[in-house]
Amino acid sequence: MRTVINRIFKWLYPGIGIKRWIMLGAFGVLMLIFGTSHLRFDEYWLLKLLDVIIAFSGLIILVLGIKRLMRSFINIFIPASRGTELVDILYKKKQLSRGPRIVAIGGGTGLSVLLSGLKEHTANITAVVTVADDGGSSGRLRQEFDILPPGDIRNCLVALADAPALMRDLFQFRFNTNSELSGHSFGNLFITVMTQLTGDFEKAIKETSKVLALRGQVVPSTLDKVVLFAKHNDGSTTVGENKIPKSNKIINRVSLEPSAPQPTPDALKMIKEAQIIVLGPGSLYTSVIPNLLIKEITQAIVSSSAIKIYVCNVMTQPGETDDYTASEHIKALVAHAHPSVFDYCIVNTGEIPVETLKRYATQGSYLVINDRRKIENMGYRVIEDDFAMVEDGVIRHNPARLAEIIVGLIEEI
Repeated sequence: MRTVINRIFKWLYPGIGIKRWIMLGAFGVLMLIFGTSHLRFDEYWLLKLLDVIIAFSGLIILVLGIKRLMRSFINIFIPASRGTELVDILYKKKQLSRGPRIVAIGGGTGLSVLLSGLKEHTANITAVVTVADDGGSSGRLRQEFDILPPGDIRNCLVALADAPALMRDLFQFRFNTNSELSGHSFGNLFITVMTQLTGDFEKAIKETSKVLALRGQVVPSTLDKVVLFAKHNDGSTTVGENKIPKSNKIINRVSLEPSAPQPTPDALKMIKEAQIIVLGPGSLYTSVIPNLLIKEITQAIVSSSAIKIYVCNVMTQPGETDDYTASEHIKALVAHAHPSVFDYCIVNTGEIPVETLKRYATQGSYLVINDRRKIENMGYRVIEDDFAMVEDGVIRHNPARLAEIIVGLIEEI
């Protein structure tokens, strides 16, 4: 009994910021009781009016106290909501919780861009992310600490975060000094430390998700330490996700080692429950296809009754998809997976500034040609629109427009 009383009184400790609103609400209740208890219909009209005013004032004070109390709780648990009307917060969260169940599969920057748009429509998002990355900060941490690469996971966590902007910037902060931390991002180091503390990479992601207050969840496609292989048209083989684009050889096929990695149960579960499944955008051979090389994931997608969409890249990628048209992207995807892994193909038809295209051309990257008729002859529906945008000189998909089209497909069907 004493423990229960102590817990109750803890809420009255100074500095928490709720005691004043509890007392204001209590004062409103007293005024409401006093006004209504003295109200008599046969009394003098002036006294009757005074009782009504007291009761009505008590009701207003009570509502104000409850509203301020709820605001204090929300500001504690959801700091990003400061300055926003309580009704707007509750309405938005309720609407997002009713949003469609979407699974987005891929990796790299492309997937995180898509997620940033989707989270404005639903909180029921699952990002299934490749763990084949072995370059940069992720590769160094993978080799030194024998963990799965955190980079693509981090990008998706930040994209789905509902935390304040400063927290998101913190996770994306990259050390650029000449120290041993040079090139590492804070988010990668954070996930690495969490993995060391919990002893489990998957649990580390879940704990990090709580810190960032995610709208949805991020799960690796497998917990096996996979290595990506590329077999080229000349018969040679390149080992390692980071080295494949640098080989500058035509890719014939990619594969994983071990050849039969086990999918994460969460990935399979969410694919089976999804209303929409999205593949891409992102590097075709090193971000999207590696997830589909896990046989059970491809089977789950094929068996699903969800709306299945492939988002084709806006630009070709040097060393991976040189001179690829949209239909050639699809052929490669199907060759590594199954013809029924998607039903719709989203292709950009918007214009890109000439100067930006010239700059990309110097790097061997060009607009993906929309050969719509070939795609339709393969049995897929094509959705064309202006999906491209240029941000800081980089061509990306417009997350808002892309998400609007994807979510809108549910209403269309």
